[in-house]
Order: sequence, then structure tokens, then C-alpha cells
Amino acid sequence: MSAHCMLTGAQPGFGNRISHSHRRTSRRFDPNIQSKRYWLPSEGRYVRLRLSTKGIKTVDTIGVEAAVARIRARGVRV
Repeated sequence: MSAHCMLTGAQPGFGNRISHSHRRTSRRFDPNIQSKRYWLPSEGRYVRLRLSTKGIKTVDTIGVEAAVARIRARGVRV
């Protein structure tokens, strides 16, 4: 699975490692992706979402129903 958030769309950022001699090599900054299971009352089932920690906080704020609606609006299958 790629390191991206289903809700916020957070993806890896790219940059450089810089050594002591200032030699640059490519590196990748991955978002903090967690797999979390939520109960979806409207469908009577659990859904497993791959969310960044910011996405988890968003679900806590707006609720799981609204979050799943936003994810589906982005075209992601839940």
C-alpha cells in the first residue's frame, strides 16, 4: 500500500539527506499513516481506514459518517 491518507490525501514529500560533507542524496518524508477500524452505524459494519494522524483527529471532530462521505466523494472505495 502506498503511504497516503484516505481522508486528507496526505502523500510523501521528497527532499535531500545532507551529510556532514554536504553531499546530497534523495530521501522521502512519509506521513504518519495508521490503520484504524471505525464502526459505521448507517451500514451496520466496521470500516478499516488508512489515515494520517491529522486524519484521525478530523474523524474525531466531524464524525465517522461525514468522514466516510468525504472519502467516497474523493472516489476512494470504503
